[in-house]
Amino acid sequence: MPERPVIVVVYDKGSASVIDIIDGLAPLGSPVLALWPSEHTDDVGPLAEELAPVVRLDAQDHDASAALLRAHAPDAILTFSETKLAVTAELAERLGLPYHTPATVELLRDKYAQRSRLREHGVDSVRSYRLTRPEDWTGALAAVGLPAVLKPSSGQGSRSTHLVEDAQEGAELARRLLTGPDAETSLVLEEYLTGRDCAPYGDYVSVESAVSAGRISHWAVTGKFPLAPPFREVGNLRPAVLPEDERAAALDTVTAALQALDITTGVSHTELKLTPDGPRIIEVNGRLGGWQTQLARLSGELRPVELAGRVALGEDVSHVHADERRVVFSWCVPAPSDGGTYLAVHGLRAVLALEGVENVIIPHSTGDRLPAGVQSSELAWVEAVAPDHDAMFRLVDQVLAVLSFTVEGPDGQPRTVAAGRPAVPVS
Repeated sequence: MPERPVIVVVYDKGSASVIDIIDGLAPLGSPVLALWPSEHTDDVGPLAEELAPVVRLDAQDHDASAALLRAHAPDAILTFSETKLAVTAELAERLGLPYHTPATVELLRDKYAQRSRLREHGVDSVRSYRLTRPEDWTGALAAVGLPAVLKPSSGQGSRSTHLVEDAQEGAELARRLLTGPDAETSLVLEEYLTGRDCAPYGDYVSVESAVSAGRISHWAVTGKFPLAPPFREVGNLRPAVLPEDERAAALDTVTAALQALDITTGVSHTELKLTPDGPRIIEVNGRLGGWQTQLARLSGELRPVELAGRVALGEDVSHVHADERRVVFSWCVPAPSDGGTYLAVHGLRAVLALEGVENVIIPHSTGDRLPAGVQSSELAWVEAVAPDHDAMFRLVDQVLAVLSFTVEGPDGQPRTVAAGRPAVPVS
C-alpha cells in the first residue's frame, strides 16, 4: 500500500469543482478521479487528466468500474455529486470501503421514502404522499391537504417544485408533470411548512454535518436570503442569525434525522424550515452542500473538501467548525423563470470595485440559452465579506443598484433584468 492514502472521488457535476477537489484532498493523500460518462465530464476530462489519475467509469457495469478502481488500491471513496450517490455506494460496497449503504442512499435520494422513515422514527411528522400517475392526485390531496408542495421524488435545484394552494390547479399541475416527453416518473405532495417571520433573512437554514465511523458532528449552520418564488434560492450566508435555543433545536433535529437514516460515514447537508413551533426538516442530502467551498474560502481556515476527505478516511472531525468571526455570503441574481437567451451583463466593473466584494461569477456567455421553469437558475453569483450583517445588507443594496443584464425573452425581444427588480423591455 502506498504511504499516502488513495482517495477515489466519483466525479460529475456537483458541489465541488475538479480544482477544489484536487486542492482539498492533496494534503491528505493521492486523489483518483472516477469520471462518470456525461457531457460535463467530457468537458472537464482534459483538465482532470492534468491534475490526477483518471478512471473512466462504465455506466452499465459497476463490477467493471470497481475492477478499474481496485487497481489503484483505494483507501477511501466519496462523491460531491447528488446524482452519483447511488453509484458511489455500489462501488464502495464492491471495494469494501466505508460510505453510505445503497439502502441509505435510497432514503437520501427518494424524498417520499425519506419522509416516511423520519415519521417512523418520530423525527418529523410532515404529511406526504407519492404520485406516479395523474389519478393519484385525489388520494394525495386527501392525505396531505392544502397548502402543499408538489415536487419530484428525486431531484435537486428546486426542479419542478411548486406551491399548490388550489385543488384544481394542483390536479392539472400533477397531470402536466407526470405526462409528456419530459415527465417525472414520481412526485411527492407534502405538507407546506409555514415559516416564522425571519425578515430580512430567509425562514430556513441548512446544517452542515459530518459523520465519521458513526460519530455525528455539525460544523456549520448556514443562513439564507429569502427565497424567490416559488422556491428559488437567492443565496447563503454565515454566520446564521438564530437564537441559541433555536440553533440547539436545529442541531438536535438534524442529529436525530441522520441517525434515523442510518448515516454512518459521510458529510451531509440538511435544510430546515424555521417555523413558529421550531425547526422542521425540509430535506436531508447526503453530500456537501452547495456554496460551502466558496463560503469557507471567504471565511478562511475550514476546507470542506478536505473535511469530507478526512471523514471518508475515518478520522474524527468533531473538533472542526466553521470560522464565524466575520460575515461571509454568496448572493445570486435569479434568471427569468420564462427563460430566454443571455446577451450581456452591465455594471460588473462597478460591482467588483465595491469594498467587500471578493468575486463575481457570470456562468453564461453571449448567446447561451436560459432554461425556463421554476428550478434554480442564475445570471450571476456575488461572493463577498462584511464586518457584520447590517453591512452585508448595505453591500447587497449597492450591488442591486448597479448590476443588470440584457436577456432576449422567449418573444425575441431584449429586456433588462436588473438584480432584485422585475424585468423591463429595452427601450
